[in-house]
Amino acid sequence: MKIYNKYIAAIAVSLVLASCKAPMATVIQDDVKNNIPENFKQDEQQDVNNNSGTTPWRQFFTDPNLVSLIETSLKNNQELMITLQEIEIAKSGVVAKKGKLSPTVRAGLGAGVKKAGRYTSEGAGDASTEIEPGKEMPDPLGNFEGGLMANWEIDIWKKLRNEKDAAVAHYLSTVEGKNFVLSNLIEEVADNYYELLALDNQLDIIQQYIKLQTRALEISKIQKQAAAATELAVKKFEAELAKSKATEYTIRQQITEKENQINALCGRYPQPIVRTKESFMSTIPQTVYTGIPSQLLANRPDIKQAELELKAAKLDVEAARKEFYPSLEISATLGLEAFKPSYLVKMPESIAYNLVGELAGPLINKSAIKANFQTADAKQIQALYEYDKTILNAYLDISNLMSKVKNIDQYYQLKSQETQALDQSIDIANQLFKNSRADYLEVLLNQRDALDAKMELIEAKEKQLSTVVDIYKSLGGGWK
Repeated sequence: MKIYNKYIAAIAVSLVLASCKAPMATVIQDDVKNNIPENFKQDEQQDVNNNSGTTPWRQFFTDPNLVSLIETSLKNNQELMITLQEIEIAKSGVVAKKGKLSPTVRAGLGAGVKKAGRYTSEGAGDASTEIEPGKEMPDPLGNFEGGLMANWEIDIWKKLRNEKDAAVAHYLSTVEGKNFVLSNLIEEVADNYYELLALDNQLDIIQQYIKLQTRALEISKIQKQAAAATELAVKKFEAELAKSKATEYTIRQQITEKENQINALCGRYPQPIVRTKESFMSTIPQTVYTGIPSQLLANRPDIKQAELELKAAKLDVEAARKEFYPSLEISATLGLEAFKPSYLVKMPESIAYNLVGELAGPLINKSAIKANFQTADAKQIQALYEYDKTILNAYLDISNLMSKVKNIDQYYQLKSQETQALDQSIDIANQLFKNSRADYLEVLLNQRDALDAKMELIEAKEKQLSTVVDIYKSLGGGWK
């Protein structure tokens, strides 16, 4: 009989171990990170020692009004505040996972009463038992208890440790996520600030042209009275003047909306934006040093965030895989127990304790565990693709912006030449018109072309400054 019992025990252990076999996680290869180019442009060598992405934003931005707006946004922006709470949530998750590695101890009190049937084994036993010499067992029987209860899952497969490490990686990724929000916020404030200055300058230009067109209208009326111009010329000048005045109000509305957009980023209700518009057109964009592509891995918070999320996903897969293994739990209780409260102080008779060790693993119907593992494995692959996509997009962003910086500089220089030539042509056309040597169409055409060119020149200056801000952010700048 003993031999049969040994065989049965061996078979049972074998079944448990066989049932606890865990599937293997998908092996993933990080090809994008390993194959990142040495330079942003293959025909150009970048300076390894100079990288604008490491420059603190207070040094990069020199306009005191812009710096003040950025400081306000960092204090009050709601999206940033939400992100900070995400960090606190992730931090609590780390504490919770870390707590699972230690025993859980609880204190408890209990009271109850029980009456067993007389014609049952328990009832018959109680009836024939004396609780003390000469005292029968009370019926019904009370039960009063109090003590400590402990429970501890021994982390023999490092499942709990993997869960804790995954929570730490996720927490660190939320910190990098906060840095990315900081970088985006600073970029957005700066871009909107430059757009506002551009609108201010466009408003000045349109107001100057309204004065110019008003004078041209007056001249056309005088010439009409002298029979040197027609009613058609007067109406054309009136129409052009009305068009410019309509454009002025359009720009005023855009300024209001842009101011409110900046105020929203600063987390405050509408108020005037302090700024100096006069120096906008003479502002020289910062020189940006790109460094080499591999430095993006250390500088850009979104790449570091994606990398940490990938690490967390890998650890989650390992933790899900360990669910197939048996778990070892130890439970223990220690306290006092008696049928009357007054007997609780009678020791050691009232002392009660219990110690249990349990090794148990999944045997039949492991669908939920398999599904959790497959989900974690798929999320791991998903996190890898997200990481690779972030690196690739970062590289392409820099490549595009480097080209944009050069092209917008050339565009600005040519627009400046065009504006100067058209300004001169306006003076010439106006003088000829006064002397009746040019018709009104030439004057109108020159004014319209000059206005469009100056508006485009202001937009080019805004793009110059915003592109530098964008490439600074894309290099990983703005959060330090």
